[in-house]
Amino acid sequence: MALIRAAFCAALFTFGTALATWAQDVTLTSRDGSVEISGTLLGFDGEFYRVETIYGELTVDGSGVSCDGPGCPSLTDYVAEVDFSGSSTMAEVLMPALIEGFALRSGYMVRREERDDTHFDYVLLDGETGRTRGRLGFRVTTTDEGFADLLANEADLVMALREIRADERQRAAEAGMGDMTARNRSRVLALDAMVPIVAPGNPVRTISTPMLARVFSGQVTNWSMLGGPDAPISLYLPAEGSGLAQAAEDRLLAPVGFELTDGISRHDRSSALARAVVVDPFGLGLASYAETGSARTLTLTGSCRFSLEANRTTIKTEDYPLTSPMFLYTPARRLPKLAREFLAYARGPAAQIVIRRVGFVDQAPEEIPLNEQGDRFANAIAASGEEVGLEDLQAMIDRLRPLARLTTSFRFETGSTRLDAQSRSNVAQLARELEAGTYDARRLVFVGFSDGEGPAEGNQRIAARRAEAVRDAVVAAAETAALDRVQMEVEAFGEILPMACDDSAWGRQVNRRVEVWVR
Repeated sequence: MALIRAAFCAALFTFGTALATWAQDVTLTSRDGSVEISGTLLGFDGEFYRVETIYGELTVDGSGVSCDGPGCPSLTDYVAEVDFSGSSTMAEVLMPALIEGFALRSGYMVRREERDDTHFDYVLLDGETGRTRGRLGFRVTTTDEGFADLLANEADLVMALREIRADERQRAAEAGMGDMTARNRSRVLALDAMVPIVAPGNPVRTISTPMLARVFSGQVTNWSMLGGPDAPISLYLPAEGSGLAQAAEDRLLAPVGFELTDGISRHDRSSALARAVVVDPFGLGLASYAETGSARTLTLTGSCRFSLEANRTTIKTEDYPLTSPMFLYTPARRLPKLAREFLAYARGPAAQIVIRRVGFVDQAPEEIPLNEQGDRFANAIAASGEEVGLEDLQAMIDRLRPLARLTTSFRFETGSTRLDAQSRSNVAQLARELEAGTYDARRLVFVGFSDGEGPAEGNQRIAARRAEAVRDAVVAAAETAALDRVQMEVEAFGEILPMACDDSAWGRQVNRRVEVWVR
């Protein structure tokens, strides 16, 4: 009886499994027969029923009730079912590799079953008995469609190559799915980047981010304006609705108020896009870093002569301005145990190895010694002026010389003090490392940097506040860590060590950061 009453209280929460295909009438009866709940079964995760009733959506512990009706699942032969929808890049490459790695590590046999051109399942079988333990269903589509499926209760997890947009976030909250940007609602599985690509024979080697935006908005239409031949530029992008294409609009064009031009050639797969650019001597595309094929990537540059090349390190640190995290979004409801185990595996060290092997950038922290950061310090010397002199540079180098930089960095949303999505994931990752004792008896220094807008003294104060905010966020997240075993400090150098030119919103965004240095 108490259990059923508790279930009514649990209706205030919106967890459960999104197995909408079950949608059949059931009656749940308490063991003493005194309380009955009738409604439509929305899901069962092996432990809890989720039922739509006249009281709203209720979640009921299966151990305290009996189930009657055509929709009642088998408690002894339960098969966990989880549905994924969204990004084709993630569905075709990343997720299959992670599922096979998870199955191998967990003692499951795995079988892939094709349903049609856009749907397939991974069936997980008990390694000893051969009995089916789980079915992971995939719909290969776009980030847009993935969020639409989640809102329609046709998916449990969304594979996304961009952050959830404000309108999607609002609709999810209104549908009782919680704040999709809250902790544990979104997680970064791996990192990718949007890279400008050309045919191998194209003479152009570099392009600035502002110029790239002007090209894709149709303001620059000839290669001669980029230092190339007198020929029209043909443009290539992923399909409309894909996360990568939308990230290009959100992060490349929106900050300067531009919109995509007409006449862009679209491709469902990044690999197909790269192949199309390779055979077009006058083509320019934005492709996934992991799927450039034999196309050549252009280095991003600026008027201050800084250059930023997409590679594992610059993407992992977010120093490359067009980094694209690969997200899994989950609503605020309970997932089957199998799904929870998979998500735990996906952020562990074994999964990071798998991510690297399939060509994406993992999130395992790496240490970069000072002597491997020559380009950054050369840029700092080139950018020095009246407000930042040689003495400031020397003081910074003396402070950092005994330390190594972690690839774990933190940046903030545009015009906000809130950490961006990748940085929020980095907070959780660094907190887990602290809880595991990885940095016991070591020194962590949170180092704040700023852009060059405004007085240098004020920028240093702002950078210090950001560094303190990041340190505090990590400490708050590391709930079980023995923090007395770790020496944590805060330092700030303001605008002394720029990563990019300050002449664009993208450059300033890259420069405003908090790095973590370790000894």
